[in-house]
Amino acid sequence: MKLYSSQHSSSFQPNITSFLKDVLVCSLGAYGGPEAHMSVFLDQMVTKKQYLNEEELIELIALCSILPGPTSTQAIVSIGYKIGGPKLAFMTLLVWALPVLLMMTLLSFLYPHLSFIGGGANNFRFIGPMAVGFIIVAAYRISKKVLKGPLTYSLFIMAATITYFIRSPWIFPLVLIIGGLISTVFSKEKNLWHKTAIKPPWIYLIVFSLFALLGLFSRLVEVPILLDLFESFYRYGYLVFGGGQVVVPVMYSELVEVSKHLTHEEFLTGYGLVQGLPGPMFSFSAFAGGMAAAPYGYFYQLLGALLSGISIFLPGILLIFFVYPVWENLKKIRGIQVSLTGINAVAGGLISIAAIILFRQSGLSIENMIISTLTIVLLATKKIPAPLLVLSVLVVGFIL
Repeated sequence: MKLYSSQHSSSFQPNITSFLKDVLVCSLGAYGGPEAHMSVFLDQMVTKKQYLNEEELIELIALCSILPGPTSTQAIVSIGYKIGGPKLAFMTLLVWALPVLLMMTLLSFLYPHLSFIGGGANNFRFIGPMAVGFIIVAAYRISKKVLKGPLTYSLFIMAATITYFIRSPWIFPLVLIIGGLISTVFSKEKNLWHKTAIKPPWIYLIVFSLFALLGLFSRLVEVPILLDLFESFYRYGYLVFGGGQVVVPVMYSELVEVSKHLTHEEFLTGYGLVQGLPGPMFSFSAFAGGMAAAPYGYFYQLLGALLSGISIFLPGILLIFFVYPVWENLKKIRGIQVSLTGINAVAGGLISIAAIILFRQSGLSIENMIISTLTIVLLATKKIPAPLLVLSVLVVGFIL
């Protein structure tokens, strides 16, 4: 199968197998939330394989941050769409998310036997410092590209400062939009706006809206457990901006405190397990859905896990399939290109401040600093692939 991309910045056309292998490498090295995931994308997809350049990746990060849904999943699916269209985008989603979804489904069946991992959180304690190293390297590389003058430096600092003190999910798309508006207002160029042909793929937006409306209607009546789980996780998928760290508190409130599908201990065990696995944190939904359906038997438990895992990703993917082709045409407008200067500077600030916040949460111990420093050195010198680096950090955590 030949891949295509009218906007592809590289001089070669990769084949489908090699690209999906690189997606798997990203999945196996993806720890620490969207910001750390983006640094893995930067290392594998930009620096090593050159499927796109830094500016294009930053644009995708900004675009996906404005949309509801799993940011890093939408970003890597967009890379697949850019290179090979909708078909490759869908295969990208499967390679990126399916491994950890299946693992979390299996763990929902193994839950009664998981008492042996009492110290499991301590075994994964170096994942945070490692993710800090990933983010610092990404922030440095991105900053070199987006900081081009006083205005971009100001927007970079503004975004970092605001999002350090305000961590609400709504703040991230807001500062990105403000950054784009400021960049456009302060531009001295003329004739920024002109018409361009846009043919939105309306079918994806229609399907997205139909599922949302049917879900809201089902809230008014009593429905079977599987339909209830589909509605709940689909709603989580379109109401949340950012990564799994944002959606988990929402899930806890409804699944544990309101519907009582899970106990407090079951929820925290699943959350601890997903922290130690690579890939998108939205995969926690497979464990939660499996546990919620477990009282109805093994078959329902399997369906509940798989259905929950699919439904939480579905709205974000439908949105990116609708938005991405429109975005590629909108970028031809000069005003949009000017706004990207500010949007990219803001995105750089968001990623940079994430390293500081994650480092503070991980703890300022000597061993954490050593892990972060070694990660930075190994990534900067390209001595070790991301999945091997992650495996090494996990081994050190278990040994110590």
